[in-house]
This record gives sequence, structure tokens and C-alpha cells, in this order.
Amino acid sequence: MKPINEPESMEKEEDSEVKSFAEFLMTHHSEQLHSIVVSPDPKLHYPLCIDFTDLLNENSRLSHLLLAQPTVYLLLFDRAAFWAHKIVIKGLKFGEKGVEKKFIHVRINVCGSPLECPETFPSIGRVRVEHRGILLTLKGTVIRSGAIKMYEGERMYQCRKCKHVFPVYPELESRNSITLPSFCPSQRSKSCEGSRFDCVDESVIRHDYQEIKIQESTQVLGVGVIPRSIPVILMDDLVDIVKTGDDIIVTGILTAKWSPDLKDVRSNLDPVLIANYVRRTNELKANIDIPNDVIIKFKHFWSDFSDTPLKGRNAILRGICPQIFGLFTVKLAVALTLIGGVQHVDASGSKIRGESHLLLVGDPGTGKSQFLKFAAKLSNRSVITTGLGSTSAGLTVTAVKDGGEWMLEAGALVLADGGICCIDEFDSMREHDRATIHEAMEQQTISVAKMEACLRFLEVSISTIQQAGLVTTLSTRTIVFGATNPKGQYDPDQSLSVNTALSGPLLSRFDIVLVLLDTKNPEWDAVVSSHILNEGESNKEDHDEDLGNIWTFAMLRRYIHFVKGYFRPVLTKEAEKVISSYYQLQRRSATYNAARTTVRMLESLIRLAQAHARLMFRNEVTRMDAIMAILCIESSMTTSAIVDSVGNSLHSNFTETPDQECILVSNLDMHNRT
Repeated sequence: MKPINEPESMEKEEDSEVKSFAEFLMTHHSEQLHSIVVSPDPKLHYPLCIDFTDLLNENSRLSHLLLAQPTVYLLLFDRAAFWAHKIVIKGLKFGEKGVEKKFIHVRINVCGSPLECPETFPSIGRVRVEHRGILLTLKGTVIRSGAIKMYEGERMYQCRKCKHVFPVYPELESRNSITLPSFCPSQRSKSCEGSRFDCVDESVIRHDYQEIKIQESTQVLGVGVIPRSIPVILMDDLVDIVKTGDDIIVTGILTAKWSPDLKDVRSNLDPVLIANYVRRTNELKANIDIPNDVIIKFKHFWSDFSDTPLKGRNAILRGICPQIFGLFTVKLAVALTLIGGVQHVDASGSKIRGESHLLLVGDPGTGKSQFLKFAAKLSNRSVITTGLGSTSAGLTVTAVKDGGEWMLEAGALVLADGGICCIDEFDSMREHDRATIHEAMEQQTISVAKMEACLRFLEVSISTIQQAGLVTTLSTRTIVFGATNPKGQYDPDQSLSVNTALSGPLLSRFDIVLVLLDTKNPEWDAVVSSHILNEGESNKEDHDEDLGNIWTFAMLRRYIHFVKGYFRPVLTKEAEKVISSYYQLQRRSATYNAARTTVRMLESLIRLAQAHARLMFRNEVTRMDAIMAILCIESSMTTSAIVDSVGNSLHSNFTETPDQECILVSNLDMHNRT
């Protein structure tokens, strides 16, 4: 490495810090410097990402100064990076061409460093004045994304009296306005005392500028706590790297700016974070630690049940809402919905979703809300809402006006992207509000052009949206888990659409629709009361107690997350034959229902079969998986006798010998159907 000479423009107290950091960059980030040097465009802003852990190990003093005074030392680091890249240019090999860059920004990644502590990594709701001026890291979900603007970062002025040239920077607290000094800031022995200045031509340095807003996750909040949000300023290479609904970790400097002037409202200083480094964590949003010993436990569990796999599966299903007795079909449907199938993309680029949707239709007191809340806890990302208090804008996306600019604010389905959106009291939603989620459930996108009703409420039109640049699409790769009460007394002779007052197109988007009716059944009531009063605990075998200890909530959550990421099951020929035969039979049946027997039902069968294969810890969809998918589809048809005489999933219970019964069903029932 070439020796680094002292820059003439640096002050002596800054020189050692700049030199130390430049040496650190030359030693540990020479490849990044080289790639910046050989890039052809000198006007772009180039990031130079470093790990805070590496800096801490190399120079602890410099890392502590950066933590305590980031406003000063980030500028020094940028100068050191500019200086180091000039040295790299001089050391290029023969034939290599390097271009000197004007803007290089050092980005500090604190992931895995000691800065991931409550003092420097608080939740958004716990940000206080004490965090101002230090290198702060926040984690949240992007709920609002503003337009990209131009920001004037520096302008040079010249004193008319002494011709001294000095830079002037905008003040964020005063909304980026530039305030000239009252007298000349020249550091001469004799003060100039000039008060008139001229702007130097072509001296303005402009930056790309974008404001976003992030909100803390509702999963880490207590009951009754409102999730807090904070604006984040992105500049230069950081703009337009995140979108609404993304989970991000942002490191920057906390400052404040004056709130807008409103009539009869006192102006306050609103906290704002000036970002230095942004990391999208959409692929890491699960945040579930799965050690190797836990994976070994999964494999040992299935090796113990290699001869009776369905009994092992039932042991897992018993861990879902263990406080509710029975309801085998519902627990199986919840597990398959959370695990989901494999997304398929054909040659034309059309996508077939892998996420399944589930709807529970039942009388009050049948446990629908408990299943919703338990499913939300099992998922790595979840949003719970009720139909009574939800509108189309709250579920999809809202157009809001902030400071004269139209922006998009994410709703429940966008915030649940990659997770699950639980909607209780589905029947309480207005018909128009339910219609807005059709696209989100099937195409897994939300078109802002569908926000006409919301924007009509705001007294603007669709043409105004287009002029504001808000015609776009947002991603909603989420599971929709709904619960609704029947419309009056449930009539088994009527269709689901009549009993629930939900339209056929909306019902067809749910892969599974289960009916829970609170009918009088003395035998069932006796079993349930015994379970609640713990009268049957003494009759359990020791082996069953061991299974209950294994599949705790934490273990079940890890298992679902593991099988979703590890297995990508494919259909075998036997499974394809079973699914195809069942689909053709439904198309030919006398009870043909166009809303239930379209190609959409065939896609649901494939998704559920793939989910069952994942649940069974397999990478291929067997005949048994296809049969279980058909069981779930049949359970969605209230005239089916697979569940019970009236299709009531409330009375479905776990059996003692599920493997033998599956063999019987596959040999008899499927033979008769095909």
C-alpha cells in the first residue's frame, strides 16, 4: 500500500482521524474503492459500505468517536473515502482507466455489532431527546413513501469586500432554507466585517431527496398501545431503494424540524432521522431463530413416526389452539393455510399464487376469533383487524396529502405482505369494501386506480391522482384469514353465498371455507366439557404427553417457518391423477357449481396438496397429500358427509388410527369417485 500523504486542506486536529480511516479503507475495502474508480460516470453518488464491527476491531477509538459525533465524523469519513479513491486511481494497473468521482458516501452497517442494543437500537416509540446527535438505528415498516425531489445541499458565496469564498448549508430545522451569516466568516487576523455576499456561479451542489415514514411493528407492542412512526430522510444513493410495505433497518442521525404552520396550532419540533444506511429485511422478516439441534429434533420426530406419519401429523396439529378441543378439520386447514404452497411462474411470466386463503363461517362462541389470533401469533408477520372498523382504504392503500404533496400510505394488506392478514367479523364490512380486496387475494397486487371511492371522500378525482403520479401497484403477497357469522339462522339447504351474504366471486377466492355450527349434540357436549374440566388428563398415555411437550408454541412456530423455506414439493404422477380425476368428477357432477369448480379450485387443490407435503416433512406430493387436499375442499362444501351429516366442521375430531383410516378412504372412496 502506498504511503498516504497529509492533505493540505485538512486541519491538524482532523488530519489523524482522516488518515486512520483512509488507511482502514485501503486495507479492508480496496475492492469497493476499485469498483468505484473504474465506474465511468463521475456525477453519480457512490456508496462505500463498511461494517461497524470491522471498524471497532481495527480502531476502537475512531468507532467510538463515530458513535458519539456522527454529524462530524461521517463528513470526515466521506473526505477520507474521496482521498483514498484518488490514491487507488494513481495505483491502477497499465490498461485500466479510472475516473475521479466527486461524491462518495460512507455507509455504516451496524448489523451484528454491539450497537444492536436498546441504547442505540430503540423502538420507534422510545425515541427521546437523549438519542439526538448519536448514531441511531431504528427498525420498522415503510408506511408512506414520498416523491423524489431535488435538495440543495451546499452553495458557495463570496464576500464583496474581501472576496472570501465560503460554503453555506441549508438548515433542516427551518425546512431546508439557507440563512446567510450576518458578517463575513473569514478567519483573517483582521476581521473583514463585510455583510454583503454574492452567490458564486455553478457552485450549487444538489442531491436527490426523498422522505419516507416508518412505523414500528404492532407485534412488539402491548395491548392498547398505538404504533408510533417517524419520518426518515433518504438522500443520494439511498433514494428509491425501498417501497411502501417493506421492512427496513435504518441507521442515521436523529434531528428535528419545525412542523408546518397551521392556523391555531402551535408549531413544534418533529423528530426526523437522516438516514446513512438502509437495509431491507423483507427476506429476513421472519426473525425466527432455528438452531441445528431443533432441526435434528424435527428429523428425529419424523423418523419415529415413519410407519404412522398421519399420527405424527396429528400430534403437530394438536399444538394449534390446544385450549380448543377437537376441531381437527379447522386445525388442519389453519396449518395448511399458514404453510402454503409453491408459487408458480409460467413461461409468459404469469404467476399463480402459493398462498392460500381461509374463511371460517360459524355461530358465535365456536372459537373463530381464537383461531385468528393464534394464527397471527404463529405467522412471522401479521396484521389483525375487524370488518366493522375497516374500510377499503384501510385494507388496501390510502392516498394522503402531506405538505401539498399526494403520497400513498399502506393499509393492512400491504403491511401484511409476506405474512397473514386476519379479518374478524368479515360480514360487517360493506360490500364495496369487500370488493376492493378481490385483486389483492388473487393477483396479490393492489392497483391505486381502484382507490376512486377513497379519493372521492377526499374530494379529488381519478384525474387528480394521475396528475399527482399515484397510479401504481403495490405488492400484497399475504394470506387472508377471515371469520364471519352466518346471516341469521344457518340453512344447510342454501348456498354459502346466501347464508353469509358474501358474493360468489369473493367466496371462490378462499381456498377453504369451513362452517362451524353450534348444534345440539349431547355426546359432543359431554366430551368437550370433560376436556375443559381436565377430567380426561389421567387417561392420556405417556407418549402423548411427550408429544405435547415437544410441540410447544415456539417449536410449532419454528417448524412452520422451517418447512416453508426448506421444502418445495412437486407433484408425483399418482397425485396428479387423483387431483385430475376429482376435478373432472366435480365438473360432471349433478351439483355443478360454477363458482366452486372452476380452474381456481384446481389451483387450490395443488396448493393444499403442496402444503400438506410440507407439513409431512416431504419434498414431493404423494397420493395421500392429494387426498388430504380433497378432504379440505370437500369440507368446504356443506352438503358433503366427510365432516359430518350436515358438513359441520365444529364436530370434527382427531381419530386414534388416522393412517388406517386414510388407507381405507384411498382404497374405497377414491375408487368409487374415479
